[in-house]
Amino acid sequence: MIKKILATALSITLAGSIGFAQTSTKPVQIKGDVDRPFRKTVKLFKVVDGKTVEMATANINTNKKFGFLFYPDYEGLYVLGTGNEMSPNENLKFYFKPGDQLEVSIADTTYTLKGNLNSKENIILKQWDDLTPPLYMKAVNFMKTFSTFMDYFPQQETIVAKAKTFTNGKVSGNPKFDRALKDIMQLDLINYATNFLNTPRSAHPSTEELSDFYATIKATDISKNTQKIYNYPWGQRVLSAAARLNMRLDDKKYKTGAEGLALSLPYIANDTLKGDLVLENLAMYKNYADYKAIANQYGNFLLTKAQKEKDNALITPLLTYKAGTDGLQFTYPDKEGKQVSFASLKGKVVLVDVWATWCGPCKAEFPHLKQLEKDVEGKPIQIVSISTDSEKDKEKWLKMIKDEGLGGMQLYAGADNEFSKYYKVNTIPRFLVFDKNGKIVSIDAPRPSDPKLKELLFAEAAK
Repeated sequence: MIKKILATALSITLAGSIGFAQTSTKPVQIKGDVDRPFRKTVKLFKVVDGKTVEMATANINTNKKFGFLFYPDYEGLYVLGTGNEMSPNENLKFYFKPGDQLEVSIADTTYTLKGNLNSKENIILKQWDDLTPPLYMKAVNFMKTFSTFMDYFPQQETIVAKAKTFTNGKVSGNPKFDRALKDIMQLDLINYATNFLNTPRSAHPSTEELSDFYATIKATDISKNTQKIYNYPWGQRVLSAAARLNMRLDDKKYKTGAEGLALSLPYIANDTLKGDLVLENLAMYKNYADYKAIANQYGNFLLTKAQKEKDNALITPLLTYKAGTDGLQFTYPDKEGKQVSFASLKGKVVLVDVWATWCGPCKAEFPHLKQLEKDVEGKPIQIVSISTDSEKDKEKWLKMIKDEGLGGMQLYAGADNEFSKYYKVNTIPRFLVFDKNGKIVSIDAPRPSDPKLKELLFAEAAK
């Protein structure tokens, strides 16, 4: 079944909807009204790796009403509001699990829950939000409430003190939420405190003038595991701000590039979160050489599939594909399922053949490819064929390897693979040659049917 975010039956038009694999059998229903001048839409965001990602947009109708009906990807925090993905400004967080209902009235600077169907989790979150409006207004929605540290700090210390006993007697009946609540509160307070320092003010405090709460903010404490940061809508933003605060308190000036990473990474406890900080830094570079200098030094922190995909997405527009530049470090399974990495082929000239079983021109090269395999035998040359067949055709790929007697190293990448994206492989077959050190020789080499390919491979092998 395909999951969709739908408009509720309130004569509300949903401006945008998306479909994805359904993970819940019970939808979440949201309905409400908005009283914010000049705002015409409400957006629904999910939380992905500590950042908000827009799911859908609902139009606000003439009666100021809106609604959503969606199957949640996960149980946890979602964001609703008239703001954007980058900032908590004009956005509100709610906790949803399958089957939950939310009825909310969103005013210019606050919100109220309506009706009697709201979950206990969102009732408790509302009570927490009712305790912190001065901080939200002055630190996040600061353009509407001009403030300096002289009035903000006393309020912050008062609310921090009240937060210590806030959860007393507050039990939702949902153990998962009850465990998460303290993390949400902690990150909210750090979000407000750091955002206040990092936004325009008529007066800024010296380090000595910071209130007591700032000394308790430790990036190493909140970054011990990924989930605490990844489950919070602005987790990445908060962690970066906390690290910069800690650097300031340690009298270390903020710097960019490798020097800046060397200063800031020790404040992050978890290697995966260090990788996110590296990517944040890499996103600033506009040329390949500068990007690779940082990636070569700190790329070992890019651990997850999402991080590696982000790395490829950032570097691809910078690529010149010039001879002598590093090749993509890929890893794919062979026909027996064994993982084979590009790095493991170092010391050999590598010819990569990108193909698929449905590709007629690819099959036309088979006889020439087989002859080439015989010609390079005994030389430091490895032929690697990478299949871009879809998952449903994987068995067909295995059968063709056997039936056609295809040699070389047969790897399976799939239809939506990073290699094709990285090298912008839009047509196949495509042949690429790399030297013994894994550097590009040609990303658009002649086909095996052209004698020039063998000449190129032999010339590289002789070096």
